[in-house]
Amino acid sequence: MIPEALIQKILKDYALPLDGIHGISHWGRVLETSLRLAQHTGAKVEVVQLFAVFHDAKRVNEGADFDHGRRGADFATSLHGSLFNLSAKDLDLLYAACAYHTDGLTDGNITVQTCWDADRLDLGRAGITPLLQYLGTEAAKDPQLIRWADERSQKRSVPDVVRREWAWGDKAPL
Repeated sequence: MIPEALIQKILKDYALPLDGIHGISHWGRVLETSLRLAQHTGAKVEVVQLFAVFHDAKRVNEGADFDHGRRGADFATSLHGSLFNLSAKDLDLLYAACAYHTDGLTDGNITVQTCWDADRLDLGRAGITPLLQYLGTEAAKDPQLIRWADERSQKRSVPDVVRREWAWGDKAPL
């Protein structure tokens, strides 16, 4: 899983409300969805886990923030080697997944696609229904998975990982 020191660093530097639509519950849902997808896609688990916490970590607002993915990717790179370690190839995958996650792309490495799909399947929190044409993996297009992810997103559910491992559950909106 994700080292506690890394989560604490990300939370310490996070500029927005933790209970916002791009906050910690969203990260947890993206994590759980990406792990579920990775079972079918073969995505690199370490990369999808780190994507979940870095992709929105450097947002400056809850609306249009076109460079937040690249800032999150740069932030991840700056912490590599001290708070987490990946191979050079996997760090490149993490960088691409974070940097381009809002560009509407659906083609590319299966790990990167898995990251993007996990994020897109959590759009219900903002009143947006995920569209099949923006999902890159067959696993993400499964109607049961879409319903599961969308229901959790719309309810803004707080995943167990957020409550237990990131010790934030008592503060989260239910």
